[in-house]
Amino acid sequence: MAERRTKKPPAETTWPTLFQWGQGEGSQPLVWRKVDAGPGPAPLQPDHVPPWFPTGAAGEPFRFCQAMERLVRAICASCEELAHIQVDKLLFSVCQARSTDRYGLQARVTPLRFPGGNLEINRRGTTYTVQRHQVDGTEKLYQVTFCLPRFQNQTFDEKMITIFHELYHIGPKCDGDLRRLEGRCHAHSHSQVHYDAHMAALARFWLANRPDTSLYNFLRLDFWQLQARHGSVLGVFVPRPRLIPVVPQS
Repeated sequence: MAERRTKKPPAETTWPTLFQWGQGEGSQPLVWRKVDAGPGPAPLQPDHVPPWFPTGAAGEPFRFCQAMERLVRAICASCEELAHIQVDKLLFSVCQARSTDRYGLQARVTPLRFPGGNLEINRRGTTYTVQRHQVDGTEKLYQVTFCLPRFQNQTFDEKMITIFHELYHIGPKCDGDLRRLEGRCHAHSHSQVHYDAHMAALARFWLANRPDTSLYNFLRLDFWQLQARHGSVLGVFVPRPRLIPVVPQS
């Protein structure tokens, strides 16, 4: 899934074109917030969580975005088809699922540039730019968001396919634009089923090379198991970027 789904702001509203996060001058701190588990099974005790899938110190909050960034770095370092991705240019975030239904948004990658890596685009006579994100002085070109707890409650195989699915959308130049495929749908070519079958093959090949299991042990657990072990699951909540009309300089 790689849709933009941004809303055109009212003409009278002024939106910032750049968000600066981190520790630098003029920056806002990244917001780590507890993810709501929603209705689920009876509360689990930590000793009910499979101990053969270690995910860090029990009782300490689990930082989902840090774990996902570490996993993605390892994937991109050893998967030839994703070797073009500069992980430092990705901003990892979470969004809160609005329902406990297992079907719906699992994850998305939001490009922070237009075709060709451009900062502006003209649509029906109006020029737009997109809000940009800068973290600790590094410009981010993509926002990779996981919908929790829904994503974490998929099967392990489904989670791996979802990760590869989103990463494969990143353009081959990693310039802030999406990969454009042949077929009736530039995002998924002629068939999303075939697209996901290719992602499953990539995931299986990566796992067959026996990567460090500590990279993905957290994906072996569902959300409630992670919460039981760590007390809480934290994620970075970052506003989704908007399209902003460019006001001509007078």
